[in-house]
Amino acid sequence: MPERDDPEIIGRRVQRLRVERGLTQRQLAEPAYTPAYVSTLEAGRVRPSDDALRHLAERLGVGFDELAKGRPARLVTELRLKLTGAQRTLATGETEAAAHAFRAVLDEAEPHGLAEEQAAALLGLGECGTQTGELVEARKCFERAEETLADAPLPARVPAIRGRAVAHYLAGELRYAVYLLESTLDELNRSGLHDPDALLLLYASAIGPYMDMGAHARAAQAAEFALALAPRAGDPALVARMHRSVARTLLAEGRLAEADASLAKAAELYRQLQIRTELANCHWMRGYVCAQNGELERAEDELRAALDMLSAKRAALYSSQVAVELADVLHRRGKSEEAAALLNGVLGDLSSERGAVHAAAAHRLLGIIAEDTGDTDDAEEHYVRALSLLERAGAAGDLADLCRLLGDLLRRTGRVEAALDAYRTGLGHRTAPGTTTLGPAPAQPPL
Repeated sequence: MPERDDPEIIGRRVQRLRVERGLTQRQLAEPAYTPAYVSTLEAGRVRPSDDALRHLAERLGVGFDELAKGRPARLVTELRLKLTGAQRTLATGETEAAAHAFRAVLDEAEPHGLAEEQAAALLGLGECGTQTGELVEARKCFERAEETLADAPLPARVPAIRGRAVAHYLAGELRYAVYLLESTLDELNRSGLHDPDALLLLYASAIGPYMDMGAHARAAQAAEFALALAPRAGDPALVARMHRSVARTLLAEGRLAEADASLAKAAELYRQLQIRTELANCHWMRGYVCAQNGELERAEDELRAALDMLSAKRAALYSSQVAVELADVLHRRGKSEEAAALLNGVLGDLSSERGAVHAAAAHRLLGIIAEDTGDTDDAEEHYVRALSLLERAGAAGDLADLCRLLGDLLRRTGRVEAALDAYRTGLGHRTAPGTTTLGPAPAQPPL
């Protein structure tokens, strides 16, 4: 029997609808039931059968769900249309308007216990939070979405789990993000729940934290699995995101042309889907590719395009991260004053809990600029701040490089013992390619 409201609530609803339509109890009851039965039902003293409710619903001109649960017949359809509209708004980068639309859907879905619609609205609110940098609120939304779908199969809960992982990753909690992704992958693969979209989403999302932790071999393996799963995935936006993530592993392997081709595929899919924020991320990533390849003028153009698109749409956290990478390119092009101004302008938007890796990168670059001008005290202060951020995040590769910079600075200023300590710290974080302290890799999907 479908879930329904208590007999008293159903009775009051039947009576209200009957009176609104000007029907007597006899007119409502006949020919299948008696007026006495309707009277007893309206008083809440009998639990009506499904057949009785269907008869009464037909006589009252409403749907079964509306009579049994107070849910208007077209409510689910209308809410899903509103969700589609909210998702489209978010895709164009109008984060504030999208969040308002998702909250409206959530407010309508909750009183009727519509779990799928509630979860979709919460996921949308979580995505809005990750774009604006409200990571604590975003994580709460993803957690609520997962709780709402507690009785659903694991693949249905994967987007919420992935959302939590991304929120932790952006907050600089790399290891916990990886733990969430890997434990979910293990559960999916070992229990035979080989949902291509769910697996692809998890593998693609793991690449970023793997790379920042220096686990390059594991990142490459995740990219390999993601590429193999892509032809079976049903969501083109998911495939586009995968291509953008895979480009990072290709870059790490020095395969710049393949990385650029992968980003071109992602950008084309985003253009077709009209997903503006993700298209901006493709400009961002292509700027990074160009910077790695020494094409600094093109890198600057790509990063400025990304920054313009993201800033115009109030994607605050992502805008700050792009600004840091643009500042690096400006510095390399001899525009150090502009780079420093840009970094000082965004440092307030970054912290150990919000974009930790990019906050460290900003301090690192400000330290280098300070060294260039001979201000060793300022340089040392920025390096130490960056070191603290990277140690908290566990970003091993960046830590090794930063310790080298700090050690060189200390040695040049005559503090040899302190310099040796910095070098030793860097060596402790410099692992062999692909090694990590993460433990066993997750189980493999049946490719």
